[in-house]
Amino acid sequence: MDRRSFLLATGTLALSQLLIGCGGSNQAQLKVQLLKGSIPGQVVNKFQKALKPQVQLKFAPVGQIQDLFKQLQNWQQKPKTSDEQGWSRFIPFQQEQKTPIADLVTLGDFWLKAAIEQKLIQPLNEQQIKQWSVLDDKWKKLVTRNEQGNPDTQGKVWAAPYRWGSTVIVYNRNKFQELGWTPKDWSDLWRDGLRSRISLLNQPREVIGLVLKKLGKSYNTDNLDQVPELEKELRSLNQQVKFYSSNTYLEPLIIEDTWLAVGWSDDVLPVLARYPHLTAVIPQSGTAVWADLWVRPKGVDKETLANQWIDFCWQPAIAKQISLLSKTNSPISTNIVASDIQESFRNLLLSNREVFDKSEFLLPLSPLAIKQYESLFSKIKAG
Repeated sequence: MDRRSFLLATGTLALSQLLIGCGGSNQAQLKVQLLKGSIPGQVVNKFQKALKPQVQLKFAPVGQIQDLFKQLQNWQQKPKTSDEQGWSRFIPFQQEQKTPIADLVTLGDFWLKAAIEQKLIQPLNEQQIKQWSVLDDKWKKLVTRNEQGNPDTQGKVWAAPYRWGSTVIVYNRNKFQELGWTPKDWSDLWRDGLRSRISLLNQPREVIGLVLKKLGKSYNTDNLDQVPELEKELRSLNQQVKFYSSNTYLEPLIIEDTWLAVGWSDDVLPVLARYPHLTAVIPQSGTAVWADLWVRPKGVDKETLANQWIDFCWQPAIAKQISLLSKTNSPISTNIVASDIQESFRNLLLSNREVFDKSEFLLPLSPLAIKQYESLFSKIKAG
């Protein structure tokens, strides 16, 4: 699963590469490949100033989580032998140029299992990260996994979350004034007046998951056959849906072709700032939660600076700055208050502990369960 930014937030790292610090070749370096827009440039500058002695920071923003995952794979590929290279070894411009391996990389929590299974990353030493102890247990459980990449309290710590968001409902406030009500929970998607007025993510886990949540079940239900009413509810919801898309679900909402969409908060928040007739809400019964994580590529030896950076991101004042400027939530308690946030964002950025406790990460499922989800989703969309 990939999350695509529909509109990029301003004030974040948007250069092809941000290089801070200068000096000789012997100067210590921290190389980070991160999701574009996920860390404000101001935060990197503050980290640079806090380091003694000076360190060369190389932060390279990348547009898609999927591309960051592919980069992790590329770093672990064995170089081709001269025989495997064939004639290409005699043609310099055809030889593949590998990007130097980074000390830290952004990865989405949904990709964590695959990264561990494919041996693309290595565990963190959480004992060397001061702020680890203040993390909520929910976050610790998310990143503590066994060698197969499955959550395991006896496993190792494979990642450090630095921001998070959720799957939300975003709707046209003007249209719902005409209907005389406003959406508050997943069950509202089935209400009269919304036939062919909804756009949903083209993701089996998200769509089937929200129906499961409506039925009081878990997003991570491993056997859909145990929920007999599920298919009927999905068919009923499908009648409300105009189309499914994971990339272009907001455009029709903006032009009023649809009245409501279900999407990822990091896509939705920048749009709210530009289109004041749109409002977003986190469903009261709970929703799917995603997180952006720092991971260490396999083969990176030096970890001191990487741990310092992770720790820096978890300092309350810095975590608050990341949250406000990148318009996401923080895994660290930051004491954000209403006056800190533009009114249209408050529903999403002022964390409601009760709703958060009802929400769930999309955890790994068995191969059989994944096939169940995909098969049912295709069947419903086909009518």
